[in-house]
Amino acid sequence: MFKFKAILFFLILLSFISCSKENQIKKYKIGFSQTGHKDDWRKAMNQSMEIQAAFNPEIELTILEGNDDINNQIKDIEQLIKDKVDVLIVSPVKSKPITPIVEKAFKSGIPVLIVDRKIEGNNYTAYLGGDNYQVGLDAANYLASISESKKKIIEIKGLFGSSPALERSLGFNNIVKKNKNLEVIKTIEGNWESFSIKDSLRVVLEAHKNIDFIFSHNDRMALGAWEVAKEMGLQNSIKFVGVDGLPGKKGGIKLVQEGLFLATILYPTGGDEAIKLALKILKDENFEKNNILNTTVIDSRNADIMKNQFDKIYQQQQDIEHQQLKILKQEKTYTTQSLTLKLLLALLIISVLLASFSIYSRFKLEKKKRELEIQNNKITVQRNQIKKINEAKTNFFTGLSHEFKTPITLILSSIDSLSENKSIRDNKLLKEVGLIFNNSKRLLRLINQLIDFRKIEDKKFILRASKTNLYQFSNTIFRDFEREAQKRNIKFTLNTNNEYLDVYLDRNLMDKVYFNLLSNSFKFTPNNGFISINIEEVKNSNFVKIYFKDSGIGIPVNEMDSVFKAFYQGSNNNKTSSGIGLHLSKEFIELHKGNIEVTSNNGVEFIITLYKDNVHLNSDEIVFEPEILDSPILSFDLDYEDDAFTVQSNLNREDRDTILIVEDNVDLVKFLNNKLSLEYNIQISNGNDVLEKAFDLIPDIIICDVNLPEKDGFEICQILKKDIRTSHIPLIILTAYDSKESYIKGLDSGADLFLTKPFSFSILYRSLKNLLYNRDKLRKHYIKNIYKKEQNQKVDLLEQDFLDLMNKYIYENLDDSSFSVEQLASKLNISRVQLYRKIKAILNVSISDYILNIRLEKAKVLLLESKLTISEIAYSVGFSSPSYFSSTYKNKFGKTPKSYKKN
Repeated sequence: MFKFKAILFFLILLSFISCSKENQIKKYKIGFSQTGHKDDWRKAMNQSMEIQAAFNPEIELTILEGNDDINNQIKDIEQLIKDKVDVLIVSPVKSKPITPIVEKAFKSGIPVLIVDRKIEGNNYTAYLGGDNYQVGLDAANYLASISESKKKIIEIKGLFGSSPALERSLGFNNIVKKNKNLEVIKTIEGNWESFSIKDSLRVVLEAHKNIDFIFSHNDRMALGAWEVAKEMGLQNSIKFVGVDGLPGKKGGIKLVQEGLFLATILYPTGGDEAIKLALKILKDENFEKNNILNTTVIDSRNADIMKNQFDKIYQQQQDIEHQQLKILKQEKTYTTQSLTLKLLLALLIISVLLASFSIYSRFKLEKKKRELEIQNNKITVQRNQIKKINEAKTNFFTGLSHEFKTPITLILSSIDSLSENKSIRDNKLLKEVGLIFNNSKRLLRLINQLIDFRKIEDKKFILRASKTNLYQFSNTIFRDFEREAQKRNIKFTLNTNNEYLDVYLDRNLMDKVYFNLLSNSFKFTPNNGFISINIEEVKNSNFVKIYFKDSGIGIPVNEMDSVFKAFYQGSNNNKTSSGIGLHLSKEFIELHKGNIEVTSNNGVEFIITLYKDNVHLNSDEIVFEPEILDSPILSFDLDYEDDAFTVQSNLNREDRDTILIVEDNVDLVKFLNNKLSLEYNIQISNGNDVLEKAFDLIPDIIICDVNLPEKDGFEICQILKKDIRTSHIPLIILTAYDSKESYIKGLDSGADLFLTKPFSFSILYRSLKNLLYNRDKLRKHYIKNIYKKEQNQKVDLLEQDFLDLMNKYIYENLDDSSFSVEQLASKLNISRVQLYRKIKAILNVSISDYILNIRLEKAKVLLLESKLTISEIAYSVGFSSPSYFSSTYKNKFGKTPKSYKKN
């Protein structure tokens, strides 16, 4: 028992001795006088110091912030001297004012480590920081490497009196002075913060135009410069280069990635290196007095790499901090538990058990994690499959909807022709035609609803609001439903308290809203009921309300919240319905920043609330449209005149214009061929051979569908418009797609006209006439000005460029009587036939006559201005003999060359 107690006492004594030895570990005090911590660069320096100090338990680190005030920093250093720190680390606010207090500490025997900014003199132990002079060199050399012409630069300096500002400016300007392509127009003094340079920069940018680069001594001032440039609309014409290269939301690397900065110079903080160097000083290890950190240029080429590296470093730092906290906690636990052997053994057993349990738990967690990953992958695969199936369904129905538009085009175009044929006098037949027309329009509306639903789901609708008289707009739609109301003896009214009220509407979308609401009202209102539209301008407010009320079957109270959901159908609705009309109406109203509500009491009442002016709309949502005109598409009550599209052309078939129709729908091809063949020569292509036919025929105009077997209509249009052989041919695009993207794509491809299906044949017919008429006007312009055009005059038309090139070859060979049309075509890289047809289309003359006219016009000039003989002039303009020249000249101008020159 005694021996056991002795052993226990001995072990406890050993534990206390070990604890006392642990407590006797020598601590080093390191004091750091920081300028401030307002910016991310300083915060990063502090953080890296604290992390490195955490790796060394013997270090006790104290950081004092001077808030960028030199007086505060002097007080902080005096406090650290008073605390008798073992190493003093100083990052000076300014070099000169801080030097005396640093020298005082150094002379008192405290090792002094200067970081980032230097002091005056050499009374310090060591310096650590980036080479600020090299930073300036790197920035200037980078600008010189990307600048081949004279570039104007604004330099934004850091805090006056600080060594980084002086050295960076010196390095930068030394390179600028040596490089003739770089010129510093103006230097602005800052204090490292963005607000300090904004007013000065505005004045400089207003005084100096065409600035190419702004080099700022740090990224914060560079960002401030960019913000000033953005205010003045110069952010795209000026390139910005900063210094620091930090990660983070407003760090230089992020700004380079986002394209705000051209580049930033990495200036490392060196916090961890400062602690390592301080330890070397404390442990009397060898060290360098001047320790320079590497800098580098970060631009778009390496910004992603640098960001990834910083992210990894940051993550590692986080892990290290976490691990360090765990280590400290374990050390504390170990010190406490080592007081007694019994407790140590107990904790050891517990530790072993915990370790075993931890391993077991980790194994179980890993197993569970793998199971969850497998399950998650399965769910992801299933979700993707469901998404693809849904997309396939939506694309199928959307594509099918577009395909419906072509047969509807044929139906409506045929009705259009019937409506203009005076031979149809039978009133019953007119009613039948009207029924076909109305149901075709209804079918078109349903198809458009499907397409609109897809657009709404994909967020592709863009509001195009124009100033609109609300009563007049409502009245136009009101009259479309009047006949239905009369047939069913429904009291149908439209009222307003202000007939002159203008609001900003997207007429196309609001027309669909009205149609959906009124269609529902007529569908569910019995005969002899009532339907009303009331427009009420809310006085002393900026709103107008539109009430749609009917005496229909109403909506169950418990289903009111579901009315505007897609595919909703009321439980009391026994009629066929798509269920998307009200959903689309709500979406369209909300696009107008408005609101729609519904109440149900002896029928249904929908209440639309809209703004009266346009302050709620963005500028790109407002367009100009003409006033609403009351012009119905078709009327079956009019006296019909002769069919305008069946008049036989008086021209011979050889003299008619040729139209190439590119369409793979046989019925539409037959329809267009029947309509147009009486006035034009028609050529057909299903899309497979369109390029070959176009190059071979050189038609006068091309009508091309978008959906074709091989290349789509946009590609075909782009190819033909870029080819010199066919660039002059007007091209009409036909498509079922009526989105903004399709219009833009059609215009980009070079199409002269973009018609959406279903289209009116009368519009197509008049469009053909207008395009051919404009081509004829352009032809006359060429003929009139072809000899007046100055050489090298810039004209944007591809046809004019072609004529310029052709004229160049003709003038170069003007004195060569053997120069033929075949040789000219060869130089232009086209066939003789294609050259003949293109010149005929552009100028309405043969190429041979064109060359002859140029020779004669040149001869006419020489007769007036030169002293050459008639024979010499004849040979100089490419005639084989003077006699042939004289006879040709007389036929052209009515006088012989001799008589013309004499007069």
